[in-house]
Amino acid sequence: MSTPTPDEPPGLRTGTLTTADISFFVVSAAAPLTVMAGVAPVAILLGGIGAPVGYLLAGLTLTVFAVGFTTMSRHVRSAGAFYAYITRGLGAPIGIAAALVAMLGYNGMEIGVYGLLGSATSDTAAALGHDVPWLPVSLAGLLLIWYGGHRSIDFGAKLLGVLLVAETGILVLLAGGVLIDGGAHGLSLAGLAPAHVLTGGTAAVLACAFAAFTGFESTVIYRREARNPERTIPRATYIAVAFLGLFYAFVVWTVIQAFGEDKVVQAAADDPGGLFFAAITTYVGAWAADLMHLLIITSVLASLLAFHNAINRYTLSLSEEGVLPKALGRIHPRHRSPYVAGAVQTALGAVVVLAFALAGADPYQQLLLWVNTPGMIGLMVLQLLAALAVPCFFRRIDHREGALRTVVAPVAAFVLLAGAIGLVTAHVELFTGASTTVNTLLVSLVPAVFLLGLVLAYRLRRSRPEIYARFAAEPVTEGADPSCPHPTSSSSTPASATPSSPATPPSPSMAE
Repeated sequence: MSTPTPDEPPGLRTGTLTTADISFFVVSAAAPLTVMAGVAPVAILLGGIGAPVGYLLAGLTLTVFAVGFTTMSRHVRSAGAFYAYITRGLGAPIGIAAALVAMLGYNGMEIGVYGLLGSATSDTAAALGHDVPWLPVSLAGLLLIWYGGHRSIDFGAKLLGVLLVAETGILVLLAGGVLIDGGAHGLSLAGLAPAHVLTGGTAAVLACAFAAFTGFESTVIYRREARNPERTIPRATYIAVAFLGLFYAFVVWTVIQAFGEDKVVQAAADDPGGLFFAAITTYVGAWAADLMHLLIITSVLASLLAFHNAINRYTLSLSEEGVLPKALGRIHPRHRSPYVAGAVQTALGAVVVLAFALAGADPYQQLLLWVNTPGMIGLMVLQLLAALAVPCFFRRIDHREGALRTVVAPVAAFVLLAGAIGLVTAHVELFTGASTTVNTLLVSLVPAVFLLGLVLAYRLRRSRPEIYARFAAEPVTEGADPSCPHPTSSSSTPASATPSSPATPPSPSMAE
């Protein structure tokens, strides 16, 4: 762990996060309990007993994406994550546009969830015989998450570890109860047969499944704070994808067994929000249902903290790039956290939450769903661009990586992710419950922000060429990566060129 000298400004707490710590951040962002209890019943309703396969297929697709993504992580040491990868592969204009989409995506995924925090707490209180309004809960959540992000990153990792074990534990308890009892009519794998998987609702199930993995790619955001990032980042990425895919599929399958394959779809139609609670009441006990209600609240808090930390580090990187104000890059001298970025992000969340409250909006149907949807689509678009950037990047540098990792897997991921984005946008009403006009506006936010980013990129090239030229360049303070002989050179740039040379772009993707 690095310690700044008295003359040095404080930096992030390097060498702190282990593979397990980063995995906790990523899996917590996905909020497994909330996704299962809140979204999986809809997947069962639309896809029937073949719904578990949708989560497996989504996990396999993202595993294919992770192959090229993690291979590139060994060659790109910038903390800019998605936008750095996209810049190095596709050029600065697309990279800067991607940076704005990343800010939209991560902020959308976090801020909308404050509506879920308020509504879930109100519902839990109502189930226990109390009346709690949602707005004070959401505002209190903002302060709590601000404090968690203000503290050191290892504090956040420990907290998320505890919360994640609790929320996955209650799902394991449910699954164990079903397995021990044998389900409604005995355990069956009939739902895995092609006849039940390839149905008219498969596309909708896949859309729900891909949404359940949102945020898994944020492993690379923590590169500077990771121990041995060349190994930690890929391991955490694969662990997160594998765990989420297998765990989601297993839990959904057990809930189907709990009601029986012949009755579960009707049960989901009658009470989708109560499906998991009814199952755990039957197979474990009413006390477990009450506990699940409480753990959904902590699941939401864990997701909020994970996304908050990711946003703060994106903001820090863009501040260091010179794209955002320098003040946003200040690091707390004691906690070594990007505390100014965290305060600004909390303020932005408060503004959005209060605006929806003043408009009389529903915290779940509108604040959560309307704000989350463009965020989810934005992150999927970033995955798509990152997949495309991988083969473009490796085509421009000398490397020893195989074609399977640098060409085949990323191209396959690009095709699969394009299909996934098509499924999500075609079935966007499943996520918003809104009118066609509202859905069109929500989906259009992502391309609109991307175009705004392109405008900003060309403006930077004219007015601040030094910022534009060094955007997403390799950090000069970190040792060279032995697996990447010339990380700042391209096939047309001499190996002797240095990042400080004003006439030579610092990245192979800066050439136009």
